[in-house]
Amino acid sequence: MLQYPTVRAALNYIGEVRVELQKVIWPKRSEVVKLTLTVILITAIVGVYVGLLDYGFASLLEQIIK
Repeated sequence: MLQYPTVRAALNYIGEVRVELQKVIWPKRSEVVKLTLTVILITAIVGVYVGLLDYGFASLLEQIIK
C-alpha cells in the first residue's frame, strides 16, 4: 500500500533544504556573468563549426550525386 508523506514530513524536508542552501558558497555575480558569457561564446563557436561541416558535407554529397 502506498503511503503519502505527511505535512510534518514535508515541512521537515523543506527545513532541511533551507539549512543545506545556507551552507552553499554561492559564486559572485561577476563570476556568473563571466562563465555565462564563456558558455555562450563556446556554444556559438561550436555551432558555426558544425554548420560549416554540415554545409561542406551537403555540398560534397550534392557533387557526388550529380
